[in-house]
This record gives sequence, structure tokens and C-alpha cells, in this order.
Amino acid sequence: MIASSTDRPTMSPRTSAARSGGRAARLDQICASASALARDAIQADPSHIGDHVGTTTEGDRLVTHRFNCLLPGYRGWHWAVTVTRIARSRHVTVCETSLLPGRDALRAPEWVPWRDRLRPGDLGVGDLLPTSSDDDRLMPGYLLSDDEAVEEGLWERGLGRARVLSREGRAELAQRWYDGDHGPNAPISLASPAPARCGACGFYLPLAGSLRQLFGVCGNRFAPDDGRVVSVDHGCGANSEVVVDATVPVDELPTVYDDSEIETITVRDTMKRDGV
Repeated sequence: MIASSTDRPTMSPRTSAARSGGRAARLDQICASASALARDAIQADPSHIGDHVGTTTEGDRLVTHRFNCLLPGYRGWHWAVTVTRIARSRHVTVCETSLLPGRDALRAPEWVPWRDRLRPGDLGVGDLLPTSSDDDRLMPGYLLSDDEAVEEGLWERGLGRARVLSREGRAELAQRWYDGDHGPNAPISLASPAPARCGACGFYLPLAGSLRQLFGVCGNRFAPDDGRVVSVDHGCGANSEVVVDATVPVDELPTVYDDSEIETITVRDTMKRDGV
């Protein structure tokens, strides 16, 4: 039988003492000498069972034998076989066998629920991502918001949405937007002129509500952020107020035709001379 460390924990001296009526259990020599019986009880290839590395007293006449595990991929693990005997008997029997990890054992990473593993961009075409009923980013739509603009435009008595963004939800998305590719630290923003900020651009459309203080939508079709939410201190080279140094025009004189001298050419004679 193979079990994890949570399935078969090693008993501490305190636990052993509690099971022994308040006194610490002593190592049972008959059970401790049954290492051969314990080795034979392991249902594995003998080549995968290493040396006997020690015993642990689990309680009165209850001893666990440990053997190195030589299974490929199980570095640091050990076989554990618990044996016991009844009082006034020298016959030892096997209680259970297990494969347990040691301190330096190679173990799988801690399992993370799917909802915690999900990252932005993982949702594909046709995928569904339901939100839980206790999502702190949302609150019931019948509750009044702390944003007056949201109340004016979204809340309807009995006819509004079932859930709307809570204060925590708005704060979380604001931080995500600000730290993302459309905030002040985006590469295109850092490379643009300092005065070319979205808040001063004529194509900048502020959002409604409290988010208008920091965010708006880009409406410049030539900008890379067209149709996207950008921060007020984001920037790009397509800003409406960007001034490009004008080149000094070169004065071009009008073309002058000199008709005072005319060179007469006899076309016929020229063609004859050329043999045409």
C-alpha cells in the first residue's frame, strides 16, 4: 500500500504517551527485531528496497521500520512498515505498509485550484468562466453604489443587473489597468515625449464615475491604443498636441523661359542627312 505523509503520519512522543496512559512508550525489542518480516511485507521489487535505516516507536508493542526507497523518481522517500504483537505473545504481525517522503524528498508541487491558476489571456473562444457567488469584486445590483455616476447610469429599481462591481472590484481593476500595457510605464509611453500624455490629448475620452479621474478611452484611430482604456498619464506619439519641428521652406523661384533667341532647325534636311 502506498500512502502520503498525511495518510500515515509518524506519531510524536506526546501522542505515544497519550495512548499509553500518560507514559512514554518504550521500544518493543521483539517488534524492533522483526526487520526481515517488515522487509518481506513490502509489495515491491526487492531491488527497489534499500537498507534498513531505523525504527520508530508508535505505541506499546507498535513499531515502524523504515527502509530506503530505490524506486526511480522517488529520491528521499522511504518505505515504512508498522508491526505489532499482542501482549504476552512473541508473534509479530504487520499492520500496514506505506511509502512516505523524507525531508529532502522529491515531491510534486502543492496543488493549486483551477480558479487560482487561471491568468488573464487564458480564456479562449468558446470557453466559459463562471464567477463564484462570493466574488468580492462584485456586489448585488440592488445595493446602492458609492459612486454617484454609477447610480445615475446603471441602477434601476428591479430592472438593473444582478451584480455590479464593488469598491474592491473597481480598485483591483484600476490597479491592473494602471500597471498594464496601457499605463504610464508601458514601453510606448516611456518612449513618447513627456508632454504627450493622454490627459491632454483631444482624442482622450474620460470614463464615467470615479474612474474618470485616472482613466479614459483612446479615440485616435492612428494610435496603437485606439479603442482601449488608457491611464491619464499614458502617452504615445499620436497625441493631438505633439508639436513637430517645422522645416524652413526653401523659396523656389518661378521658372523663366527665354524666348529671345530661337534656333531654327530644318527637320527635312536633318532627316536626309541621317539617311532617313
